[in-house]
Amino acid sequence: MRFLRNRSVGDGLSEANRSWLRRQLLKIGRRSVVTSCRAVVLPRFGGPEVLELRPDVDVPDLKQNEILVRAHAVSINPLDTRMRSGYGRSIFEPLLPLILGRDVSGEVAAVGASVRTLNVGQEVFGALHPTAVRGTYADYAILSEEELTPKPVSVTHVEASAIPFAALTAWRALKSTARITEGERVLVVGGGGAVGFSAIQLSVAAGCSVTTTCGSQSVDRALAAGAEQAVDYTTEDVESAIKGKFDAVLDTIGIPENERIWINFLKRGGHYMTLQGEAASLTDSYGLAFGLPLATAILLKKQIQYRYSHGIEYSWTYMRADSEGLDAIRRLSEAGKLKIPVEKTFPITQVREAHKAKDKKHIPGKVVLELD
Repeated sequence: MRFLRNRSVGDGLSEANRSWLRRQLLKIGRRSVVTSCRAVVLPRFGGPEVLELRPDVDVPDLKQNEILVRAHAVSINPLDTRMRSGYGRSIFEPLLPLILGRDVSGEVAAVGASVRTLNVGQEVFGALHPTAVRGTYADYAILSEEELTPKPVSVTHVEASAIPFAALTAWRALKSTARITEGERVLVVGGGGAVGFSAIQLSVAAGCSVTTTCGSQSVDRALAAGAEQAVDYTTEDVESAIKGKFDAVLDTIGIPENERIWINFLKRGGHYMTLQGEAASLTDSYGLAFGLPLATAILLKKQIQYRYSHGIEYSWTYMRADSEGLDAIRRLSEAGKLKIPVEKTFPITQVREAHKAKDKKHIPGKVVLELD
């Protein structure tokens, strides 16, 4: 990485005063430390081989509400591998090359002028919005103040980096959309993945009764996290195994032909939420000008249809920055009530190998890239 040097600044001062001056320069948002760093760049869509670890990628100036984070660990999300392969092409292709990555855990290196809640040197974790162009696969990541919170002291950077994007996705569905409350019943479709596993723990923490579907390797983990029932979809008939009605269904798998199954498990007034909305795929197929209005029309049609036929609310759900949610996630993680196990770590220099392993499903759980 390259550094800015200004020999006139601090000349003749004591070391303590020079330290103080450096901190003040960072605090007002001047990038007096980092101008470039290593970053994994996506120059074109394709397989893992298209990823390039470049040694000298520019670090942009901070906006007033932004924070420069020296990354220690970043996790690989399904969104990363899908984007690399061309998902969201209609949005991202004109912006290539871009940097993948949403989660990060590290320490604050500099803050913008309006930042008030975090300080230089503080350990933090957080996640970028799904449409961010400059991601976190870099020695230094830039996030807004609302996208970061202090890292729980009880977890490592590797563990922390696996949490925020998945947990915030589940948080938006369950807490912001369905507004689950104590005593309600929640069905999580796909409780073995990071979002589904987060949803189980968030629902349990809210005092809800949770049922989930998952593969055989995830049943014990789901039950240990507090699910009252974990149905192995590979060996059981889920329609007969799951009993009763639910106040909320979070479908993390989103197989279209199975949608009717999960809808029928809802009580009247309940919420069905799927992570597999059609907005991105339709805009990729038909372009933004036609695809986005088409997606909006399809969503509206389904909302009206299910409200009339089943008396339930239907929505496509996505992760978004939520400072309240991120703070709650931090507190639950600190208390040991929200964990996302990391199956394997790779150094950032082996990012292609990490993506290849995820593509081939050699590693079923969470994978983290380390930057130290």
